Amino acid sequence: MSTKIEEAAKTIEQTAESSTCPCNEHTSNNNAAKSNINILLYSKIFLGVILWYALYSNLDKIAKFLTYNLLNLTAGTHFGSAIEFLIFEIPKVLMLLIIVVFFVGIIRSFFTAERTRAMLAGRNEFIGNVMAATLGIVTPFCSCSAIPLFIGFVETGVPLGVTFSFLISAPMINEVALVLLYGMFGIKVAALYLFTGLFIAILAGYVIGILKLERYIEEWVFSVKMGNNETGEEKMTWNDRINYAVGAVHEIVYKVWIYIVFGIAIGAGIHGYVPENEMAAIMGKGAWWSVPAAVLLGVPMYSNAAGIIPIIKALMEKGAALGTVLAFMMAVIGLSLPEIIILKKVLKWQLIAVFVGVVSVGILIVGYLFNYLI
Repeated sequence: MSTKIEEAAKTIEQTAESSTCPCNEHTSNNNAAKSNINILLYSKIFLGVILWYALYSNLDKIAKFLTYNLLNLTAGTHFGSAIEFLIFEIPKVLMLLIIVVFFVGIIRSFFTAERTRAMLAGRNEFIGNVMAATLGIVTPFCSCSAIPLFIGFVETGVPLGVTFSFLISAPMINEVALVLLYGMFGIKVAALYLFTGLFIAILAGYVIGILKLERYIEEWVFSVKMGNNETGEEKMTWNDRINYAVGAVHEIVYKVWIYIVFGIAIGAGIHGYVPENEMAAIMGKGAWWSVPAAVLLGVPMYSNAAGIIPIIKALMEKGAALGTVLAFMMAVIGLSLPEIIILKKVLKWQLIAVFVGVVSVGILIVGYLFNYLI
């Protein structure tokens, strides 16, 4: 009797093993569907990159054809030169922006505010300044997020100087500025902007740190508890990161395209109509006062890299010195009046004055250095 029962049990077990479980089949179908989605997504990206390169590499020819053949404008005239500049630069800048923001978006998906704070907490001053300035390049930041970021850093124990290295680097060195500078001036100028921006952020943060100015932080900041969401963070898949990057492209391009068009339109006017000798006299190397004047002019202005860099290109083509226009751009982006007003909520005027003064000195050094070397 027991033998028959054992044989029956074996038969049932073998049947169960050989049969396909509906839940396993469902999981297998889901995996196959995900795999198909991945292949389709990566194929679209690959095809998009090929089409992007084919169009980008022919923009100069397209701009000349549209300007002088389709619109029948005369080459060498002020108006024709301005229109060619406009037709060439708008798609060039937007295309560069799209592809670089996409890849920077993937990098940014690895950094949250909580993770950044955790990486910077407990670091000694100089190493912390270098890390904070570097992280500021790839971490999403805008003026409106200055207060929660500052409070979060103070609460986590990040030194004040390290915090300022991050707060200076994040808005001043951004992917939009790097893309536009690379597209308009090449890798040399883009690299100069990157490393001089890092220099200013590290130097300013280090100076603020050694001055021990914590007493000039508003008292209420130390009593705020923001919490830490790092433990609840979900691990992102590569599909999630790609979708995040696509979302970043939509968000950033949607926000800045109008500034790009407006800035390039102003640049086109400068390119076509402003005499070179007049611009060289005002912003050239020979005018020693041009660098501090550019910084003073840039601080109260509010713009972003998308709107200011096309103007910078036109100014340089007309004889403005590289150091002078870099100083102007960094003052506009890194010392914007709205950010200073927002920081007043958490800082006393003494610390804000030190922050503006130290960053201004760093920008002046960069301006004079590049005017002297280049």
